[in-house]
Amino acid sequence: MNLLLTRAGRKILFGSLYLSEGAPIGFIWWALPTRLRVAGVSVEEITALTSLLVLPWVFKFLWAPLVDTLRSSRWTLRSWIITTQVTMGVSLLPLLFLTLERDFALVIPLLLLHAFAAATQDASIDALSIASVPSTERGAINGWMQAGMLAGRSLFGGGALLLTERVGEQAVIALLIAVVWSSMILVILSKSETALEMNEAPTISRRWSEFFVRFKEMLKQKTTWFGLLFALLSAAGFEAVGAVAGPYMIDRGISGEQVGFFFAIPVVVGMLGGALLGGYLSDRIGRGLAVAVFLVLFVLNIVVLAARDVMVSGQSEWWIVALLSTLYVSIGMFTASSYALFMDITNPQLGATQFSAYMGATNGCESWSTLAVGRLHSAFGYPLAFIVMSCISLTALPLLRFISLAHTADGDKNLPLTNGG
Repeated sequence: MNLLLTRAGRKILFGSLYLSEGAPIGFIWWALPTRLRVAGVSVEEITALTSLLVLPWVFKFLWAPLVDTLRSSRWTLRSWIITTQVTMGVSLLPLLFLTLERDFALVIPLLLLHAFAAATQDASIDALSIASVPSTERGAINGWMQAGMLAGRSLFGGGALLLTERVGEQAVIALLIAVVWSSMILVILSKSETALEMNEAPTISRRWSEFFVRFKEMLKQKTTWFGLLFALLSAAGFEAVGAVAGPYMIDRGISGEQVGFFFAIPVVVGMLGGALLGGYLSDRIGRGLAVAVFLVLFVLNIVVLAARDVMVSGQSEWWIVALLSTLYVSIGMFTASSYALFMDITNPQLGATQFSAYMGATNGCESWSTLAVGRLHSAFGYPLAFIVMSCISLTALPLLRFISLAHTADGDKNLPLTNGG
């Protein structure tokens, strides 16, 4: 069974890999902030912790060149994926015997080690996808990757909040480790038919020499810099809202269990459906147009949420849940299409390095947006904080045109930016 050889197989493989990556992210980024807020920890402290754990994804481009260069017929991208998945599981094993609140000083280094391994796994998976998936499938594949990621986040984000009350935290951690390791079987069985999965240069020094030639060429291209700036700014609005969604709902009178259900069902169903639809549409109508439309959609949703928060007096749960649910649909659409865009403007021979730089910038957006919304909330409250962060997202729209023009000038024909592929 070689899942890389068929369109359906590629969807299953990359969806399952992102499931194993998304599960611990859901636990760390969704369940943990909500639990800490219920325990009385301030929003500013929660956002500071979350931004710390994002840093390995922000800076993974610094060691991603190792993934591009240290490859051979014996040590391929699949070898990188398997090794990092083993490390991810091992770093979580001590949590079976530690308590989050009591052993917090010990837990943080373990979570950082896990994040480092997961970020490296992420770079390896994305490089394999760029090397193995035709450009006309990238939108759809990114939709399935996001679907896997979201399923993992659901099970161990909102789902963890519900399950912990019933089976205990240790059982949830054990299940988390099992999910992280489960997709390794599919990776072992799937062998790529493309030479891009491995570096065929005869010596390590030759591999590094060829890498630096390509890397310097990448740095000269305007496409690279416009892409990085777009990644750093475009998602600011929804990253800010997402970072404080749990605390926001708690502060508006919604119970911790209801928040858990929201993250487990409405968020994931909305983002999953949005990702599949957004990826499909971006393959059909053109990447640039799709990304622009989906960006405007999530900004409008946030503006309505902020306006309603100001206008509605007293506690009204239904409209908060409804507006946040539709927001996550547009987030799914934007994420799948924009990630496909970044894959399209990535040199496949620099798959781990260049795409990691774009993903690092998106995670950098998450990190700085999380810190910014925490401080804006402390000074001005939720509505104005949401509006300010959404306006920053809108400033990224002109960059899509610059990316298209620069990409044409660079002479790369891989990208269906303006029409269906």
